[in-house]
Amino acid sequence: LSPQIIFYEERNFKGRSYECVGDCSEITSHLRQCSSCKVESGIFMVYEQPNFSGLQYLLTKGEYPEYQETIGFSDCIQSCRIVPQHTGPFKMQIYEKANFEGRMHELTDDCDSIQENYSMSDLQSCNVMEGYWLMFEMPNFEGRMLYLKPGEYKNLREISNNIRFKSVRRIKET
Repeated sequence: LSPQIIFYEERNFKGRSYECVGDCSEITSHLRQCSSCKVESGIFMVYEQPNFSGLQYLLTKGEYPEYQETIGFSDCIQSCRIVPQHTGPFKMQIYEKANFEGRMHELTDDCDSIQENYSMSDLQSCNVMEGYWLMFEMPNFEGRMLYLKPGEYKNLREISNNIRFKSVRRIKET
């Protein structure tokens, strides 16, 4: 089943709709605005700004009739990206300081509190080796989030508007 999300101009799935089966950098090029959506299959990151920027939120299969209250966007969804399905192992190295400096820990599983589990005062850089991950600004996977695909992230503060991350979760098919 290929990933599919349907965006609607009005709340509660009303008004014009746009069916999306890939990454979309500017939803407003298809709809006047986006005020509700349905994820038919797959997992999507949705963004508050065009070009996959601003606040972001993970949407799994389901209906989102009034997501402004659910996910805390002040405005509409402006762009979206498919999160590829990952069935293999997960692996990430987290560092206390930017540029992969300071104490390092390797994660292969979710971590509900970086500070409690690893006694790290901060988390400023990471290297995602396998899988797709979400970082959260609060313990227990709450607050604003950041989507990470495999790659090196030398300065997490720089790419996240100074968010300090406190928990990390693997993105798995639910």
